[in-house]
Amino acid sequence: MNKIIKKEILAEKIKRIEVEAELISKKALPGQFIVLRVDEKGERIPLTIAGVDKEKGTITLIFQEVGTTTTKLGLLEEGQEILDIVGPLGNPTEIKNYGHVCIIVGGVGAAFVFWMGKEFKEKGNKITTIIGARTKNLIILEDEMRQISDNLYISTDDGSYGEKGFNTGILERLFEKGEKFDLVLTAGPILMMKKVAEITKRYNTKTIASLNPIMIDGTGMCGVCRVSCDRKTKFACVDGPDFDAHLIDFDELLKRTSLYKEQEKLSYEKILKSI
Repeated sequence: MNKIIKKEILAEKIKRIEVEAELISKKALPGQFIVLRVDEKGERIPLTIAGVDKEKGTITLIFQEVGTTTTKLGLLEEGQEILDIVGPLGNPTEIKNYGHVCIIVGGVGAAFVFWMGKEFKEKGNKITTIIGARTKNLIILEDEMRQISDNLYISTDDGSYGEKGFNTGILERLFEKGEKFDLVLTAGPILMMKKVAEITKRYNTKTIASLNPIMIDGTGMCGVCRVSCDRKTKFACVDGPDFDAHLIDFDELLKRTSLYKEQEKLSYEKILKSI
């Protein structure tokens, strides 16, 4: 059992929790994730580790309530416990001094990369961050990202905050103005990451996509998180979650992640009725 010692609401249906997990906190590195079950009847879901406190023996998790399990997790309060957490899983992000790193995230993607961005900054990199969301109320970690960024851009689809439009438009404009990046790191909606990869490929810029598709066992045994990369089958849980964005078959990934939308909808409606 893992006790929740702190809980915050970052935005509409987006929450940050600090959870007791001493052994994980000692081993986890940026880019890795955990798999948890809220209760005995719950499904296993992956969540990227957003930070650790080795002295307190805790890990930080940020999640958006979009389905049954994340909704149940969001209902837990400080002092309550999560049934079990397994981790750290996956390969850590390669953190070194590249020079100029661009971090472009959409929605809750900022939760995946903030810890990475902090470590990139400590290695001496210049950081340009581009945050995108549908609307102002869904922007998260702006202050935290601003502290580690040399340049910060924000866009919203509806124009309620920052620039109106998609964050990929800002990325394209920066390239067109002659900006050069040594690494682009992206996390968020698959369509957004696909567009990022298309843009950076034209400018021959190394690009890493942090993938967090549906996983179950987190050890490569079940095969649920298959990803085609360079026409080879990879597993996001053991080969990733970071992949060369220019080699990912995003169209296939989009199809696979939408396979069980109807079942997910029915499960979500069931949990809402029980609240």
